Amino acid sequence: MAENILIAFQNIFNPMSFLLMILGVAGGIVVGALPGLTATMALALLVPFTFVMDAGVSLMVLGGVYVGAMYGGCISAILVNTPGTPASIATTFDGYPLTKKGKAEHALVTAAFSSGVGGVFGALVLLFLSPPLAKAALKFGPPEYFWLAVFGLTIIATLSTGSMLKGLMGGAFGLLLSTVGISPIGGDMRFTFGFYQLQAGLELIVVLIGFFCIPEVLCMIEKKVGSQDVITYKPQKGVAKSVILELIKKPVLLIRSSIIGTFVGIVPGAGGNIASLMAYNEAVRFSKEKEKFGTGIIDGVAASESSNNAEVGGSLVPLLTLGIPGAAPAAVMLGALMIHGMRPGPELYTTYGAVTYTFLFSFVLANIVMFVLGFYGSRHVARVINLPFNQLAPIIVFLTIIGSYSIRNNILDVGIMIFFGLIGYVTKKTGFQPGPIVLGLILGPFAENGLVQSMLMGKAEGSMFQVFFGRPISIVLIILCLVSVILPIIAAIRNRKGGVKVAN
Repeated sequence: MAENILIAFQNIFNPMSFLLMILGVAGGIVVGALPGLTATMALALLVPFTFVMDAGVSLMVLGGVYVGAMYGGCISAILVNTPGTPASIATTFDGYPLTKKGKAEHALVTAAFSSGVGGVFGALVLLFLSPPLAKAALKFGPPEYFWLAVFGLTIIATLSTGSMLKGLMGGAFGLLLSTVGISPIGGDMRFTFGFYQLQAGLELIVVLIGFFCIPEVLCMIEKKVGSQDVITYKPQKGVAKSVILELIKKPVLLIRSSIIGTFVGIVPGAGGNIASLMAYNEAVRFSKEKEKFGTGIIDGVAASESSNNAEVGGSLVPLLTLGIPGAAPAAVMLGALMIHGMRPGPELYTTYGAVTYTFLFSFVLANIVMFVLGFYGSRHVARVINLPFNQLAPIIVFLTIIGSYSIRNNILDVGIMIFFGLIGYVTKKTGFQPGPIVLGLILGPFAENGLVQSMLMGKAEGSMFQVFFGRPISIVLIILCLVSVILPIIAAIRNRKGGVKVAN
């Protein structure tokens, strides 16, 4: 093992290999920042170019792209309220309000530092704890996925900044949208309206762009026409230092969010979007300033970004040890491993030990490089919002159209994006937030698949109760669901009683 580690460090710090990794991280950041261009797409396009590289170097580059793309999604989420990747949904909740306050650099520095912390944490878990955690992930079956989805849906209480009823209605609408397409179990066609392109369902990133981006462009037009103040950014000295010092004082927030992200990443299929939403919810739950979330607070950005970057390392744990990718980008990484003749499992750490440790240690280093690039680039990137309105709005619209079309090379997706953009604009005007709607869309397939498969298991075993309520992990998740539902109710009752006392 010591010999493999020594070879790994020699490979990593080879000038050409190190430069290629840096270019991979930088390229990933650019891809992630552009709405519609995902980490999966970037990795898939890059894999053919790695055929001529050594296995270790190719994995270094691909790992750098994966890390950079996951962080890059926060840039557009913070500046124009459009998640560059689905994992940056929760970043919009406080990142964009900070931008509207003229604190875009605060949000970007927070994202860079938190992403670095979460990414390094996930990479260290990948390096030292892969085998036992991968075995634990195998214990997740349909009932556990169902209860995990239900637990995720309880986050609606956190995302409903205004009316709880409107939040629940938005979540129900999102669940309805998730049923579009072919039923995963019975094969029935649902809500396709004769469009064969909808048989695979609604593309998540297309709906995200519509709900988050188009309403903001329309609001920008309103402000311009109404001669209201538009968002601007003025550079300030000492912002980066003060933000990092403030975050260092919140180690529990960063560590808790990183743990959540890593755990969710290890569970196959969950993804960074669920990780960031769960971490954001827990940040609100444990905060003493719950009312500030959603109005522009760095804690919200830190929770989201540390978790979704920790998810990257977590998603590679079952990949390297079991051959089961934890997320879509990890599936592309699996293809790259197979192309170079490497099969996931114990032999990765023995027969191909030098290549594997080259990748693992470079993955830690890639997260550090990502932080450095994000830290020093924050001030310059934040200037994007200072572009004149007549230049910025068309650029945003152009990127949304290109991003929506590029997912499946389907012009119908552009129409769907515009349609949901108009719906998002109307619902925003009537007090409905996009967060609960998108949450329902994300978690709907998990809940449906888990529920139907669990019911089939119950029929086969002769006991529905045992399947849903008799498994250890399910019991833990049920308890978490109850706590997540009951605590906001108790807090609301206490606030109401406090208000009555003050009135008297």
